[in-house]
Amino acid sequence: MTGPVKGSEAPDFALPADGGSEIRLSDFRGRNVVLFFYPKNDTSGCTAEAIDFTALKPEFDALDTVLLGMSPDSPKSHDKFKSKHALTVVLVSDQEKETLQAYGVWVEKSMYGRKYMGVERSTFLIGRDGHVAESWRKVKVPGHAQSVLDAVKTLETEGR
Repeated sequence: MTGPVKGSEAPDFALPADGGSEIRLSDFRGRNVVLFFYPKNDTSGCTAEAIDFTALKPEFDALDTVLLGMSPDSPKSHDKFKSKHALTVVLVSDQEKETLQAYGVWVEKSMYGRKYMGVERSTFLIGRDGHVAESWRKVKVPGHAQSVLDAVKTLETEGR
């Protein structure tokens, strides 16, 4: 498993996002960033995760924390997904999969004995200094967004 580890600098990126915008991680320096990687728009687990983060967004906002979801889906697909589920998180598109690879979340998966490449559901909490403060790999959706919020609160309490 590759990708950034706790304490290392989070790989920067500049990618298209929903609504025709471009997102650059370094633009958020000085704020906390929750970067969650998910396999595909509109699948049950990914929808539940995005809805959970959206539900907690006011609490993340109060902690000056940006929520970014990333998948290989197109920006147009992100727009439809956001609209359909009233999502308020920013959805970033990595169709070239370079950022997914930099974070070590583009991995070989297996389903029914068939091997394929896909996104390992993972979340990185990036502190105000641009370094990885915490990471979660092979995420199970139920309760995950709340666990991440709790980690942000701890980070803020420790003043990092």
